[in-house]
Amino acid sequence: MSLLIGDVAPDFEAETTQGPIHFHEWAGDDWVVFFSHPADFTPVCTTELGYTAKLKDEFAKRGAKALVISVDSVEDHKGWIRDIEETQNTSVQFPIIADPKREVATLYNMIHPNADPKVTVRAVYVIDPNKKIRASIIYPPSAGRNFDEILRLIDSLQLTDGHKVATPVNWQDGEDVIIVPSLTDPEEIKKLFPKGHTEVKPYLRYTPQPNK
Repeated sequence: MSLLIGDVAPDFEAETTQGPIHFHEWAGDDWVVFFSHPADFTPVCTTELGYTAKLKDEFAKRGAKALVISVDSVEDHKGWIRDIEETQNTSVQFPIIADPKREVATLYNMIHPNADPKVTVRAVYVIDPNKKIRASIIYPPSAGRNFDEILRLIDSLQLTDGHKVATPVNWQDGEDVIIVPSLTDPEEIKKLFPKGHTEVKPYLRYTPQPNK
């Protein structure tokens, strides 16, 4: 199954380190960062989960939470969590799904046979409160992810959902944004962006971030 941006994230039930979950019910009205790990007790994954745990408050500020999946068992996950907390000096407070039959991983296209038919790739799905997939990123098993970039992505999605803007290359929260090209009425532009704007080209117009 191929999941695309705009698709409804498939619902499922699964066992996790925090008990059974029904995904859509568990997600509630939050944004969800749902990401996979090839296996437990692996070095890159250990650093990723440790860093994600340290971002708990940053996720919470954005109304977001993390959900992790690995094909190993709940008991293996719990043992791995102890290692993560010991080596990364943090507390893992998000659920890790046990997926030994690879059912959820297959549902979310996290098994790429040409990469490795036995393990998941490093997939990331950003899912909004309407259960829509808003972004996806796929890494090979060997490459660790940049979770600061995932937070930046959520900032961009939430900003552009609420205002008629787009975010330029390497944008960071608080920097100038771009007025969307579909907005052409000068009076509407003045109303929506009272701080003014700079027109570089008719299609390239910068304005201060409107929610700051």
